[in-house]
Amino acid sequence: VFAVYVAHTCWVMYGIVYTRPCPAAAAGGGGAAGCVWPYLARRPKLQLSVYTTTRSNIGAESNIDLVLNVDDFDIESKFERTVNVSVPKKTRNNGTLYAYIFLHHAGILPWHDSKQVHIVSPLTTYMVPKPEEINLLTGESATQQIEAEKQTNALDEPVSHWRSRLTLNVMVEDFVFDGSSLPADVHRYMKMVQLGKTVHYLPILFIDQLSNRVKDLMVINRSTTELPLTVSYDKISLGKLRFWIHMQDAVYSLQQFGFSEKDADEVKGIFVDTNLYFLALTFFVAAFHLLFDFLAFKNDISFWKKKRSMIGMSTKAVLWRCFSTVVIFLFLLDEQTSLLVLIPAGIGAVIELWKVKKALKMTVKWQGLRPKIQFGTYTDSEKKTEEYDTQAMKYLSYLLYPLCIGGAGYSLLNVKYKSWYSWLINSFVNGVYAFGFLFMLPQLFVNYKMKSVAHLPWKAFTYKAFNTFIDDIFAFIITMPTSHRLACFRDDVVFLVYLYQRWLYPVDKSRVNEYGESYEEKPKKKAHRE
Repeated sequence: VFAVYVAHTCWVMYGIVYTRPCPAAAAGGGGAAGCVWPYLARRPKLQLSVYTTTRSNIGAESNIDLVLNVDDFDIESKFERTVNVSVPKKTRNNGTLYAYIFLHHAGILPWHDSKQVHIVSPLTTYMVPKPEEINLLTGESATQQIEAEKQTNALDEPVSHWRSRLTLNVMVEDFVFDGSSLPADVHRYMKMVQLGKTVHYLPILFIDQLSNRVKDLMVINRSTTELPLTVSYDKISLGKLRFWIHMQDAVYSLQQFGFSEKDADEVKGIFVDTNLYFLALTFFVAAFHLLFDFLAFKNDISFWKKKRSMIGMSTKAVLWRCFSTVVIFLFLLDEQTSLLVLIPAGIGAVIELWKVKKALKMTVKWQGLRPKIQFGTYTDSEKKTEEYDTQAMKYLSYLLYPLCIGGAGYSLLNVKYKSWYSWLINSFVNGVYAFGFLFMLPQLFVNYKMKSVAHLPWKAFTYKAFNTFIDDIFAFIITMPTSHRLACFRDDVVFLVYLYQRWLYPVDKSRVNEYGESYEEKPKKKAHRE
């Protein structure tokens, strides 16, 4: 099934970037029937004009402002220009401002040119502003507090933001389309004209919406009269154009499903900030990440479901893993991280809570409407494991607690936060990220004392290790807090130490395995009577 999925994905990607040319044109003849020819092959002299208006449609040059005019427009030459745009009063009052981009013949006004092409793009969008961060100890003056209260009251209300970048593309290939099988994705951007006996398509003008990033947005205040707009242009091939159209449609679909502007921005960053060849590799690697995620999840659940004994397992490590996973989830939630990172973290937190229930042998019994929690008893071997576990935690606390308290105090004095809750969560998560690997030491210490690693879930460990190495790649692609990115590399080191212990302590069939069973405890089959 996995091989079929990968093969189907490759076939779909090939279908996106490859377009079948008109067979009649390939056979020869300038007037091949059924073919759609490029108007740019005639090498017309073109002009690029960018207008702004508060109306979503215009019929003439009334109530519009010309902000950029490129007289001798060369479709092969890349450029970037920054202009100041006047912001109308309607836009300052949470209205919308549109950009009309015209590509027309030089020396002719756009609305007088029958062969002009144009495209419309909003220069404003609505988004909830990011809350202001303050120093929790020094505080603010009374005036600042009043302003902060006003901002807090309107914090959940989206306000108008300015898109400071406008990225334009023109498809420059002299490609001859087959009129009977025009690609649906490109067709909606095409405008065709009849010239003699042949049909031509006018230049395909495209706005790269994936380049509109949240980091480039600017809040529009009522006192703002002018704002900068960076207009950049670059040529684009047909294959990349089709791929970009599909990606923009995918981002739009995510927003329709409830993804916020920030969540969609994380997806945009994958495509815009990454080389296309590296991106193709990422898609391929992501398929294996999905496979290993499923296998690790399956084996981890199976391991803990069958677990009957905690011999050789560090209960403290299980509790810490649960605590750290929940804290990381709350931290990512507070940082408004992408759903691509947040959802897996939330699922992992729920699984870790279930593991704690299994490790502590907790049972919940209801007495009417009141739950009663009971804990199971431990065997002598499990009590011995707990002694090793407690001993390791005792030595570890001498190092860990001063470091965490010192780090929290330093951040309180030198770093600004949105609230005390934000400081508390950040302090916890910094302790988890910076010193979290130390909490793996109790399990390593228990392994050392017992001279065995047979009780560990090695199948789940192996799949998780493969995913950890894949996460190292994604750490440079998906936007996430720096501390979360560094934690991906920390996990690599922990797994290598476990591998060393597995090599150091060979399999002993007299010891219990991960299910609390011993090979020697298995009943022997009775011999057959002769």
